[in-house]
Amino acid sequence: MTGALPEASTRTVSCACGTVTFALSGPPFLVAECMCSSCRAAGTILEALPHAPPVLDAKGATLALMYRKDRLASTAGSEMLREFRLRPESPTRRIVATCCNSAMLLEFTKGHWIDVYGARWPEPDRPAAEMRTMVGDLPDPTGLPDDIPNHRSHSLRFFARLLGAWVAMRFRVPQLSFVHGTLDPAADTVGPAR
Repeated sequence: MTGALPEASTRTVSCACGTVTFALSGPPFLVAECMCSSCRAAGTILEALPHAPPVLDAKGATLALMYRKDRLASTAGSEMLREFRLRPESPTRRIVATCCNSAMLLEFTKGHWIDVYGARWPEPDRPAAEMRTMVGDLPDPTGLPDDIPNHRSHSLRFFARLLGAWVAMRFRVPQLSFVHGTLDPAADTVGPAR
């Protein structure tokens, strides 16, 4: 998805250095903190890239602002984007801006939505999480705060929001065409010297 979005309803998010930008139309349909083992493993790997900004918070959670794929447009720096998968055959990929090693998006390639990493949204008006998901993946979830619901897996409300977004898209599954190649954290030493 690379087309222009209506000006009045758009918000710009960027990588840490500002080279890569996306326009997002409207608010996210769900904001959640993911505690799954895959997000925690990927977050640890991506944070270890040279000069990479944080992905995980102090609890080990990844803040995900969930958007329909048709509400996202690449507006600058797409040549810097690479995909990272925990396993080559995984349908889930993390999209990283290699100019500064900022984790930008998580995409389930067979799905109709993307997760914008919360750190990419300016903090003063970053939406708060509505729930935590997959806390059952934690060795001991009893230490989590009870400020929002802590769901062992994905809740009915989570799936209802996903389905509602898909219905609104008339059951389309757009493909993201702006990612250029893969990122191998073991081999790549991308990122500016600071």
